Amino acid sequence: MLILLPPSEGKNEPVSGKVFTLRNLSFHGHLGSIRSSLISTNLDLKRCRPAHEIYSGVLYQALDWKSLPVMAARRGEKSVVVISALFGALRMSDVIPTYKLKISTSLWKNAVGNALEELDSDFVVDCRSSTYCGVWNPDPAKTVAVRVFQIKNGKRSIITHMSKKYRGELTRYLLLEKVAPSTPAALKVVASKHFTCELVKSEGKNPAYLDLLIKEG
Repeated sequence: MLILLPPSEGKNEPVSGKVFTLRNLSFHGHLGSIRSSLISTNLDLKRCRPAHEIYSGVLYQALDWKSLPVMAARRGEKSVVVISALFGALRMSDVIPTYKLKISTSLWKNAVGNALEELDSDFVVDCRSSTYCGVWNPDPAKTVAVRVFQIKNGKRSIITHMSKKYRGELTRYLLLEKVAPSTPAALKVVASKHFTCELVKSEGKNPAYLDLLIKEG
């Protein structure tokens, strides 16, 4: 299982940390040259921390990486990939600085696509926001994209910002499972333990969708 996450707009600024080393980042062979061209001299490269400590938004608060059991964190290190404007794609343990940058889909698309296609994942859970989806389009036949809807007075509406919270919670629940789901149906079984949800089957060029239905109140 491969879980795709967006980065966090909010980021922590550590007072101390490790020195940044570009070649130690995941996917360096594919992404190193673009990363090098984007890293600016005003970044503090002496106060870097693992990505899960830098990203501080609601998705990462809900994921709460630090409190994961050891085995769940190990599963996460193998299965979670964060799409990043500055680094292209990251693992959660990759040591990075605090940064601000808008993503360039055209700049990253080929390189990130080549890097992630090499993972040859049999099942992809796509929790990215729309801003980061254009960087790589995994095979829709093996992908489930996660959507979040609010149910109010029997009507369904899209949740925007707080959808990140529920995607973070779902990611955490998936990592806590000892056996990772490998099909859309198995994913729904896990999600149904914690959410009211529906599964929309893949059709044509569209992936399957797991819709989390959040009732107001």
